Amino acid sequence: MIFKKPNGTVQPAAKFSPRSKGPDSSLLFIRLVLLAIIVVLGLSLAAFEEPPWRAAVILLALFLLFSIRKAKEWERAVVLRLGKFHKVKGPGFFLIIPVVDQVYKTIDIRIRVTDFYAQETLTGDSVTVNVDAFCFWLVWDPQKAALEIENYEEAVALASKAALRNAMSKNDLSTFLARGDLIEKQIQEEVEKQTTEWGITVQYVEITDIQIPEALQDSLSRMAQAEREKKARVFLAEAEIEIAKKLEEAISIYSKNEGALKLKILSILNEGLKAGNSMMLIPNSIAEELKTRDVFGLAALNELKKKEGEKNDGSKS
Repeated sequence: MIFKKPNGTVQPAAKFSPRSKGPDSSLLFIRLVLLAIIVVLGLSLAAFEEPPWRAAVILLALFLLFSIRKAKEWERAVVLRLGKFHKVKGPGFFLIIPVVDQVYKTIDIRIRVTDFYAQETLTGDSVTVNVDAFCFWLVWDPQKAALEIENYEEAVALASKAALRNAMSKNDLSTFLARGDLIEKQIQEEVEKQTTEWGITVQYVEITDIQIPEALQDSLSRMAQAEREKKARVFLAEAEIEIAKKLEEAISIYSKNEGALKLKILSILNEGLKAGNSMMLIPNSIAEELKTRDVFGLAALNELKKKEGEKNDGSKS
């Protein structure tokens, strides 16, 4: 299987190699101790006149030397006896029968993560996209994981990739962008249907990256901008409707209560004077209303203007 890089070159698909394990120092130390005990026993029993006793002790020590095994807290050892499944052992130290028993595979039962991707796959609305994702899973039955499938790690990766491609073909791009959690749930359920038979369960799947063509990105950007502008205009229209309703209520109140209307007029004038304006434009209706009361000296101001106008006319004549 091969994949194409973005620059057009071709690279082989990643291969799953078994994990390299270094020598277990504690188990090696115990074996060296047993070997030293065998040597000491052999030397100490050299003076015995009965060779069978000496041979029996040495054989017992050799048996312990080659039968002792150890599994870590997160490991389980699958033991075969004469080629057939015998038992899952661990964690800690355990014994096997040399030659008869065999530790076929050591299974890691911790949660593991596998990254997988689908390149140049068509969505339900025929859009080519590249999707990267992670799958978090663990082995809950070491016996099935060791005996039911040859390489369960590679199988989980391939099953996840196939489920991702299947989910992409069934859903539109808008669903991927808006409802990624729904797509992740679909992938998890589809992978788990296969891996349950292998003793593996999928914790969850997470989509990390969705790459779409640049031309489509520009189109989606314009669509999103138009959608935002549409929502803004609708919001402003709704605000205007609310304002109109409140003004209608205010008109109803002022029409029934003239005192409230006059107080509103005075409030408007007061706010204008507070602003420090040198000139105020007052509607004729308000001026006529306030003329008889001489509020703010408007009547006196009009009289002064009339007298100045008469003086100017007399001087001209």
